Amino acid sequence: MKVKDIMTTEIETCGPETTVQQVASKMMELDVGSIPVTEDGNLRGIITDRDLVIRGIASQFSLETPINRILSSSYVTGTPDMDVEEAANIMAQEQVRRLPIIEDNKVVGIVTLGDVAVDEEDPEDSEEALEEISKPAEPDK
Repeated sequence: MKVKDIMTTEIETCGPETTVQQVASKMMELDVGSIPVTEDGNLRGIITDRDLVIRGIASQFSLETPINRILSSSYVTGTPDMDVEEAANIMAQEQVRRLPIIEDNKVVGIVTLGDVAVDEEDPEDSEEALEEISKPAEPDK
């Protein structure tokens, strides 16, 4: 099965100048944990609820801070025509729960951990995919 068969295509994006407060409110309104950040239609990154807390609030940035100040500079993407298994492998290797799907430099969808797990035909494969993507992190001390 291909990523285009399971990805969510109706996604909201925000710009790099969107404030921490605005993006947090948008996440709450949409009941999502991440929003792709685009500039001139091109993906610039993805902001997650964890970014808001760790890089924003815990680092004592103002709620009026533009998210480009806390946006991670590295991110991974997929394509609509890649196999779901390949997307799951990328997510597991990079330890990400959401994978923006790009075509012609534009965000055309997003695949989540839940999408990948639901796609698995065998419940054991589904459990294995979830375990690989959701390995607990070792605390930084």
